Order: sequence, then structure tokens, then C-alpha cells
Amino acid sequence: MGANSSSICELPENEYLKRLSGAEAVSENDPFWNQLLSFSFTAPTSSAELKLLEEATISICKSLVENNPRTGNLGALIKVFLSRTKELKISAECQNHLFIWQAHNALFIICCLLKVFICQMSEEELQLHFTYEERMPGSYGVECEDLIEELLCCLIQLIVEIPLLDITYSISLEAVTTLLVFLSCQLFHKEILRESIIHKYLMCGRCLPYTSRLVKTLLYNFIRQERSPPPGSHVFQQQTDGGGLLYGFASGVATGLWTVFTLGGVGSKPAPQQEQSSPLANQSLLLLLVLANLTDAPDTPNPYRQAIMSFKNTQDSTAFPSPSPHAFQINFNSLYTALCEQQKSDQATLLLYILLHQNSNVRTYMLARTDMENLVLPILEILYQVEERNSHHVYMALIILLILTEDDGFNRSIHEVILKNITWYSERVLTEISLGSLLILVVIRTIQYNMTRTRDKYLHTNCLAALANMSAQFRSLHQYAAQRIISLFSLLSKKHNKVLEQATQTLRGSLSSDDSPLPDYAQDLNVIEEVIRMMLEIINSCLTNSLHHNPNLVYALLYKRDLFEQFRTHPSFQDIMQNIDLVISFFSSRLEQAGAQLSVERVLEIIKQGAVALPKDRLRKFPELKFKYVEEEQPEEFFIPYVWSLVYNSAVALYWNPQDIQLFTMDSG
Repeated sequence: MGANSSSICELPENEYLKRLSGAEAVSENDPFWNQLLSFSFTAPTSSAELKLLEEATISICKSLVENNPRTGNLGALIKVFLSRTKELKISAECQNHLFIWQAHNALFIICCLLKVFICQMSEEELQLHFTYEERMPGSYGVECEDLIEELLCCLIQLIVEIPLLDITYSISLEAVTTLLVFLSCQLFHKEILRESIIHKYLMCGRCLPYTSRLVKTLLYNFIRQERSPPPGSHVFQQQTDGGGLLYGFASGVATGLWTVFTLGGVGSKPAPQQEQSSPLANQSLLLLLVLANLTDAPDTPNPYRQAIMSFKNTQDSTAFPSPSPHAFQINFNSLYTALCEQQKSDQATLLLYILLHQNSNVRTYMLARTDMENLVLPILEILYQVEERNSHHVYMALIILLILTEDDGFNRSIHEVILKNITWYSERVLTEISLGSLLILVVIRTIQYNMTRTRDKYLHTNCLAALANMSAQFRSLHQYAAQRIISLFSLLSKKHNKVLEQATQTLRGSLSSDDSPLPDYAQDLNVIEEVIRMMLEIINSCLTNSLHHNPNLVYALLYKRDLFEQFRTHPSFQDIMQNIDLVISFFSSRLEQAGAQLSVERVLEIIKQGAVALPKDRLRKFPELKFKYVEEEQPEEFFIPYVWSLVYNSAVALYWNPQDIQLFTMDSG
């Protein structure tokens, strides 16, 4: 980049960048801007590439920070960009490559500069830099417009109004990225920002009327997953010797044109994953999540969250409830398909959670789908790969299941969907299994993993809550799913006995020695007994409500009947054990009457016959097990750092120095 520059390392000496950042003010009408903005390059596609660019231009940025109060060159650059964007829509329709090219280049420079400014100063200082003007009289108009608000509003207009074509893809992506950079002030604060200048601009004033259109456009960008245009479709591309389009088209506008450069090296081939991805979809989703999680202003609720909570299906002709200031309609079928296909990423799972939790229209639509397996299977795969996923992604997947299992219709329908050959489930070959049984297997596996590794009570509670919600509608459980339910109870029973034994031995030892304090085994025992009771309630709920539908569970219960013996007289479990004890006694008696050496098939046949014969009134009725997901009192304390960690790790061509980040602790990854 740069006149007569052949590599990034020469950028600090680039004459145009030095003039922009120097002590001399540049008028908005100076031909210099045409020269500055007439460069072409392969834009950064990764944070590593952007890091190289930032390191090369750090001296330029520092110089601008120092000189801008006197020159106002940052404001002049922004005004040049604003003037170029006024005709951008017409330029796109008329295929005016040159106009779009220079507008994109101006925005790219603004975005790079903004990132440095935001990292180095407070929002108040940043706001001041937008007000500085050249001190010479007559250079600018006397009005002192609010450039930050004007730029933010312009970026939103650009995103929602400019048609997405091959020639506008890059500038649309840059506009989304620049909004993310504007909002990145949060990264440099340990506390959650509750009063932010940028937030105020976005939630009030001139930006507010665009709320629903911005949310809708960002959602459609995610839905469409438009990939970057192929190399031949970019506005300007690297040319062979002889100049070609770039030099022939631009030479009349700019003299001393910047040398074309490629951050990854001339002719470098992008990685396969970059070729397959959609930078605009990824960046749009991240921006949407950031906007949705902005904190409410003291007198104004977050309008972006309101828009996300209230939008409806395009096929829904009912009137919006009043008042719905930011309501809009979107194609739910397309949204559902995109969500099903994109669940490998944290951000898509988080969007699914937000929509299910906050938008009743989306939740109702999804629960009515007859192909729920397309959504549930990717969620189960996330939980199955718990060792490879970060804990937040696992939590989101689990909470999604908990929200879905609050619906009885869902709990019934998942047992009617038969799946074949689940290749990612490696513990056992599952040639044919219901979606419901697979869900039970994966949730139980998550509980067992948690017991041996993370020991997170929150994870345990939500897993058990999902199983409890489903238990009354268990139908035709796969024999392996039934076995795993009883195996989990066996594991808990052994853990209970071990802690009980440790507590007894410690108590005996303490009688002969009073040197050290006793470990708090009572608390451990309490936790385990809570989980055991929950498991007994889940088994009891299934037996009480759908005994005749689940012979495999009765079979597994009888096979491991000795496990339950110790809990019959335990004061914490006596009541819930009555039904289980009755079922075990009833079916054991019928098997004894049938004689010895019975085959598995014969035992199952006797169980099915016995299930019809067992009087329902002999089983004691307990209150229905129903657990509802309730969000934390201050969800922003969890979600805002989580969302920004996703931006930090997943944003296309955005880089922040880990040492500058204050919002969350950077891990080695």
C-alpha cells in the first residue's frame, strides 16, 4: 500500500498517510482525498492479517491522535466519506465501480483509525476528536453538526438501503464492521457499560427510526449466508503488468496511485474455511448480538431487543399488538433453515436461545414444526462434543433443550421421530432410535461427564430439569436409553455410599483426634441426595404416566432391582420409592410365576402383559414435574462478556491486543 510502496513495512513512510496524520490541515475539497482513496488491495480476511496492518501503521495513528486537535483531519475524512455515500445507492444501481471503490476505501481507513482511537481514549475524548476542525476561517461551514451521530446514521442507512451486489459486498461488510468497532468501547471496561455515548446515539435520535430495518437486514444477512464475491467480481483487482482496469480507470482521478498489495502475499490462496464462509453473515450476526445485549437506558428500553422480541412471520396476517414501535416481519421458514444449518458456531446457538427465550412468535412457530429433528440434532451434537466445546456454548445448547422441553407437544413428538444411523454417537452403534431416546442418552452422558470432570451444579440442575420435563411423555424408550437411566442412578448410588463411608470414617477418626477441622461431608451428601431424589422422581413420573409405553425401562429396573433396596427405608426417599417398589414387586412376582430361564423376548412380553393388568389406581399420584427456565436477575453480567468474547474470537478481520482487553480475562487460546 502507498505510492511507490511495495510492502506493508513501507506504509509508515507513505506520503498520503503522512499528510493525513501530519500537522497540516487538509480541506474537504482538496484533490488529496481522491489520491488518498485511490488504492486497491485484497482486504484483510483474518485478525492476523489486520494485526500486520495495524503494527505497520501505528506511528501514523499516533501522529493523527496528536495532530488532529489542530488539523481536524479525522473530521475532514469523515465528511469526505459522508459526501461520497449520498450517491451510493444510485452508484450501485448504475454499476459505478469507481464511486463505490473510493467510498469503501474511505470507510476502511476510518474503521482502522477508529479502532486505534477507541482503544487509546475514553468515549468523551473520542467525541472531542470528532468536533475538531481546521482553525483557518472559512474552511468549513459555521454549523457544528454532530459527526458521530451523522456517521453512525450513515452506516446504518448504508447497511439497510444499499442493495447487496458483488460490487457492494465489501462496503456493506465494512459498514457492519465499523459499527462493531464503534461499540467495542465495552472491551476496554471491566464493568458493564450502562451509560455510553455510542449506545445513546444508537438507541435515540436519528438512528432510532432505523431500528427494525437494521435488525431485519442483519437477520437476512445471516439467513442468506452470502459468500464473498469471487475474485473476478471485486470492485478492483490486482492487475498484471500493463495496468489494465485499475490503472486505466483510476489514473484520471488520482496521480501517484497507491501500489496494489495483498496482505497474505501476492497470489496467496485463501484457506478452505475462508472460501466456504460468509464474512458478511458472520459479522452481521455478531453485530445483532451486540445490539440485542446493549443495556437499557434509564428512560429507554433497548429498541433492538424490542425489535428482536416482537417480529413476526411474513405469513402471519394478524395485527401487531399495540404499541409495537419496532415490529417487522421476516420469513420464518428461511430463518429456521439457517438456524438449523449454522449451529456449529456459538453465535448461531446464542441467537437461537435469544429467539426461543424472548420471541414468543418464533418459539410457537418452531414448536409447531414437523421436522424438529433438524434443529434438535445439531444441539445434541454440541452437548455430545462437550469436551471440545467451551462451557458457554454447552450451557446455551442445554438451556435451549430446557426451553423446548417446557412444551408437552414437543416432549410427545420427539418420540415419534425415528432416526437411523447416528454416525457422531460413538459409544454404541445406533441403527435406529427415536429422537426422544437419543436426547435422553446425550443429556445423561452430559451429566456423567459433569460428575467426573467439571462438577458444575448449574449444569446438573438444567440437565435433570430437561429430563424431568420429558419424563411424563417418555414413549417406547430404546433399550439402551432405559439402561443408561438406570446406570446413571447406579453411579449416583455408588457416589452416595462412598461419601457416606468417608463421612463415617472421618467421624470415627475425629473421636480420637481433634487437631484438624472436619471436611463438610454433610453438604456433599445433601447435594448427591438431591440429585438421587430427582432421578427417582423422573423414573417415578415415567412409571406413573406411561408405564405401558416403556417395557424397556421396566426391564432395566428389574435387572438392577437390588440398587433400589437401600433407598426403600431412607427418610429422604421413602415416599417416592413407594411406586417404584410396587412396580418392582408386581413384575418380579409375574416373572417368578412364569418360571426360570426366560429369554429377553419372553420377559418383555410378560412386562407388556403385566403393564395392562396393573391397576392404575395402585400407583400414587405425585405433582407433575415441570421446570421452567428463568433467566438470571442481571443477565447482562453473563451475556455481554460472552458476546464480546465471540466478537473477539470470531469477527472477520478484526484484531485487538489481548493486553488491552478489560472486559474478560483472556485465556491462552
